[in-house]
Amino acid sequence: MLINKKKIKERIVKLSAEINKLRYEYHVLDKPDATDEIYDSLTSELCALEEAYPEFKFSDSPTQRIGGQALDKFQKIKHKVRQWSFSDLFNFSDLQKWEEKVEKLRDKFLPEEKLEYVCELKIDGLKVILNYKNGDFVRGATRGDGLIGEDVTENLKTIFNIPLKLKKPITCIVVGECFMGKKELERINALRSKKNELLFANSRNAAAGSIRQLDPKIAAKRRLDCFIYDLDYLDLTDETFLPKTQIEELTLLQELGFHVNDKYHLCVNIKEIQDYYLEWSKKKGYEDYGIDGVVIKINSRLLQEKLGYTGKAPRFGVAYKFPAEKVTTVVEDISVQVGRTGALTPVAHLRPVAVAGSIISRATLHNEAEIERLNLKIGDTVIIQKAGDVIPEITGVLKNLRNGKEKQFLMPKKCPICGSEIKRNFIGTKKEESASIYCANPKCFAVEKEKIIHFVSKKGFNIDGLGEKIVEQLIGEGVISDVAEIFELEKGDLEPLERFAEKSADNLIVAIENSKKISLEKFLYALGIRYVGEETALLIVKNINLLTSNTIKNPNDLWDVFSKIPQERWLEINGIGEKSAKSLVMWFNDPEHYALLKKMEKSGIIIDIVYGQSLGQKTGKFQDRVFVLTGELKNWTRDVVKDIIRKEGGSVSSAVSAKTDFLLLGENPGSKYGKAKELGVKIIQEDQFEAILK
Repeated sequence: MLINKKKIKERIVKLSAEINKLRYEYHVLDKPDATDEIYDSLTSELCALEEAYPEFKFSDSPTQRIGGQALDKFQKIKHKVRQWSFSDLFNFSDLQKWEEKVEKLRDKFLPEEKLEYVCELKIDGLKVILNYKNGDFVRGATRGDGLIGEDVTENLKTIFNIPLKLKKPITCIVVGECFMGKKELERINALRSKKNELLFANSRNAAAGSIRQLDPKIAAKRRLDCFIYDLDYLDLTDETFLPKTQIEELTLLQELGFHVNDKYHLCVNIKEIQDYYLEWSKKKGYEDYGIDGVVIKINSRLLQEKLGYTGKAPRFGVAYKFPAEKVTTVVEDISVQVGRTGALTPVAHLRPVAVAGSIISRATLHNEAEIERLNLKIGDTVIIQKAGDVIPEITGVLKNLRNGKEKQFLMPKKCPICGSEIKRNFIGTKKEESASIYCANPKCFAVEKEKIIHFVSKKGFNIDGLGEKIVEQLIGEGVISDVAEIFELEKGDLEPLERFAEKSADNLIVAIENSKKISLEKFLYALGIRYVGEETALLIVKNINLLTSNTIKNPNDLWDVFSKIPQERWLEINGIGEKSAKSLVMWFNDPEHYALLKKMEKSGIIIDIVYGQSLGQKTGKFQDRVFVLTGELKNWTRDVVKDIIRKEGGSVSSAVSAKTDFLLLGENPGSKYGKAKELGVKIIQEDQFEAILK
């Protein structure tokens, strides 16, 4: 395939302009339009293109710069020691390559030197350089572009943990990270919100905005913190005082009276580095300061000096970044999927990109209105977000990177699967049109396929071996046409089909037979009744004694009981809303569904409600309490936590409402956290949850 170098050059020029714009807004104007993760993602793409096409690597490229331009409102200061920025690593493979380079250089310069590493947490804040003369604090500056920074001495004096006089009368230059704690950021943003002022985007932005105030009194009102992590210059006649290792340097900084982050760790190999990295990737959310990675330095100061620097970064250290939760990529195409309810959903096909620890190549666009809101076109560079329990989604479009060749996307006029007419449903008492459009054909191949996939999923009948491709094959070959016919399958129906040998056919038949005994909550979920998901099904089972005194042993019993329950009775169950109640009444009054359940009964389906009855017992620590989960849990899987809550008499909802009792908060929470705070819902963390259980 021929490469259009003109297009490559255009992309590099546009990326450079956009990165420079974001850098200027962030570092100079303190008005970020994007997070560091987005900046890093764009820079990463530019680095890759420049490496592949060095002829287009210009001398003023953003990749050649370390920091930002100094503000005119502060006096500019030339640093006595140039300020560097570490190169970034993003995975274990990158770490291995860096170690190989370090070992080769060590063998060349100091083969007898022991190779050890010091891992320090990479604080998400503003880098500051502090100058001391004979132990007195004389000047503080920002990094600026690495050569020239800004004099912010008076503002730095307002930070309590920056000593104005050292414990020893020495002359030195130290480097640290100034930041605003999460609790303080929340307090400041609450005050700014009341005044209708622009909120700080993150702790780094808040620290920068505070340090760059002309009036030190404003900075003094904001409780900033600062960790010191490096000794850049030390004026001493007695060389025995000089630290010989990175650990000794951190110890010396503490002895001089500086605030040093004590979470650093000495590692003897990269396996230990990786263990430290993985540990803190899970724990980072529990600290009051932002952590966006791990800084790794060679412990030996002598080896550090021998390895020195490249043109733009030290060789003796790197920044091992945590997986980004926001990145940029390109929308290569948009397709339309048809779900089990018949809804047509546009899906963006993305240039594969790593976000929050996984490779993402697709993101749902929900409906036509969402595409219009984003003003999204095929070919656009977009921002992808994934936080906690949030499915990857497109949150913004970088319109400045458009080249004029982007294509408008239009929703199809007919179902893309069966060619039937499409329609909008009417919802609510005012009969408003739905945002989504639907295939009007209830027997659409795509609808039936998705119903069956839902039916056999782990939360339903959990039939091992019935994956999406097999289901599609069985429907396409005419072997099954609905969920009930799965239980009528015989070995002879499967063996002639592609993908099925004698053994695999036997295995599937056995799996189907083993699935015939199923709990009531899983059976209800499997039926795919609209607005009746896992939690609603559990609520029904928990309150089964309120609905009927009859025993439910098979699908026919279920019909006999549920078809007689009016909407008002369903609404008596706390947690079941009008949509779910109406949907249950409609489903259990449809003759086609009656026929479906009769077929299942003839196939030998047995409904087990023992677990459901135990849920209804009036005991447990969380009796009648409603939980919502958000974010990544450290010690538990979500399914385990849900089971614990249910066995202790509680229930789990997917959305925060006035009826929610607790929000269980993990790392990187989604929008549910803000909603819970707004409604005054009690928010607990994982350790508090564990304490209640104990």
